[in-house]
Amino acid sequence: MAARETINPPHVPVMLAEVLSALSPRDWGVYVDGTFGAGGYTRAILGAADCRVIAIDRDPSAISSGQAMVAEFMPRLSLREGRFADMEALAGDARIDGIVLDIGVSSMQLDEAERGFSFLRDGPLDMRMAQAGTSAADAVNTLPQEMLSNIIYVFGEEPRSRAIARAIVEARKDAPITTTQGLVKAIERATGRPRPDKIHPATRTFQALRIHVNGELDELVEALHAAERMLPEGGRLVVVTFHSLEDRIVKRFFASRAGKLPSGSRHLPGTVEGPEPSFTLPFKGHLGATDEEARMNPRARSAKLRAGVRTAAPAMPAIADEIGLSVRGTRH
Repeated sequence: MAARETINPPHVPVMLAEVLSALSPRDWGVYVDGTFGAGGYTRAILGAADCRVIAIDRDPSAISSGQAMVAEFMPRLSLREGRFADMEALAGDARIDGIVLDIGVSSMQLDEAERGFSFLRDGPLDMRMAQAGTSAADAVNTLPQEMLSNIIYVFGEEPRSRAIARAIVEARKDAPITTTQGLVKAIERATGRPRPDKIHPATRTFQALRIHVNGELDELVEALHAAERMLPEGGRLVVVTFHSLEDRIVKRFFASRAGKLPSGSRHLPGTVEGPEPSFTLPFKGHLGATDEEARMNPRARSAKLRAGVRTAAPAMPAIADEIGLSVRGTRH
């Protein structure tokens, strides 16, 4: 059973020991923390070795609050505003020894009602990580019903997406939906009130809108390719995900780069073997949080850590269906 959305204690980096073990920071190394947030991974990396960290976040609030840490670790920490998909440009000419990505919304963003990420706190229906561009309110008040339904179905994996989209469109006829609780009420018209022993009916819709508004899946794919190009032989890529959609992309990426995806039989005439693997996998499958961490930090319950170590082989070209998810033309 999926867990309810929970407001967690702030600044708790998930699976920190496992991340550090997979990343293996070393003296004089340079590491990229592509999702700085409150700086939990960055602080731990800087504490594990006499190394440098280039930290990236597209949330201006994270950049602002992180300046104290920059001063604390000067000159070993550089904090740069931008998308982690653009890490190649943001890192400049630095030789990168490892990259860590924590995919999803941060506890800081969940805790700030004015950011509109959580249905547990009433606030403006926003959800923009970069605090710019199209908001969740723009989406729910302007998108056609079929497009809303597809977004909720594909990005939220919500089986009741059609009924929810229909309820949202009916609600916005009376007045624009501008708050998180306004959206929750519209969703509950289609799903009924939440039951104590079940996932809240708004959980998947909020996830879907957040992913749509921030283009999260496209950004993840771009970031994985950038990391593959940036890392030299022996460089390490560590990715922590919290939802099946993100994990599916990361799993497929590492499988393809490690030569684990089927590409036809090598014994058939005319069959060309695939490119040399660009990553080796330090462990099979994924790592999960310990039972103790899951009890202490509910966000860790769904966390999955996957990692790869770069080989000397050149970066592979992108796979056409790397995301395999599209809301356009979806029928369900």
